Amino acid sequence: MSESPTHRLVKTPKVNGRYLSDYMVASERARRTIIRDCKYRKIARALQHSNAKAFIANALRSGALSPDSLREEGHRLHEMMADSDFERDTLDVNGDFLKAYGEVFSMETFPSTAEIVDIPPKFKANINGVEVNPDIRFGVQRVTRTNRLRTGFGTIRYAKNKPLGDELGAFQSSILFGFRKMLDVQDDAAPEEKLCLTLDCVTGNFIPAPTDATRRFQNVEAACATIAERWDNIEPPENAVLA
Repeated sequence: MSESPTHRLVKTPKVNGRYLSDYMVASERARRTIIRDCKYRKIARALQHSNAKAFIANALRSGALSPDSLREEGHRLHEMMADSDFERDTLDVNGDFLKAYGEVFSMETFPSTAEIVDIPPKFKANINGVEVNPDIRFGVQRVTRTNRLRTGFGTIRYAKNKPLGDELGAFQSSILFGFRKMLDVQDDAAPEEKLCLTLDCVTGNFIPAPTDATRRFQNVEAACATIAERWDNIEPPENAVLA
């Protein structure tokens, strides 16, 4: 009797923006693990924060996000009926996320002259042979005193009781800046570092791309070239059974 598959092979290089930023600050050993996990995806369903992130992004765009709204939505998820143990766990994890963010919620670190706007249709980009999904959750823009539009993107991260490190947040936001520049090819002056933000829901802080975001994104591009070169030679996890 054959064993049930444990992993699915991703034949061509594909990395989520979150894992790419993790890769940029990781040790060489951890980098190998990150890319191995991207190439060999576990078939077993993993708990995701999709519900919580969607609620936060939508409430940010509508201006309705507050400590009370976060706590209320977290409570609603906890009280929802579930059809399976996995669905119950997913609802509870998302509810815990929202309640935790509600305890630290603040807009103090959001750029004071900017506003949150809709995002463009989902898009991915091939960066030196690697398909990257930047996980954009909201758009950011401001109008200058000379009536020029400045633009940015935002994403959302949360890891229970683990604040996002400054360096990791800087790379995550720099990736957003690089993608914003790809979109604004008709006005290459529009993307602005401080409007590319990673919201860390553990601390409530919006982490902007630093002034050296262009250099950081160039390092990301170089890392993608390395990932693409190594992809075919990455071995599966020990005891993995491929679908």
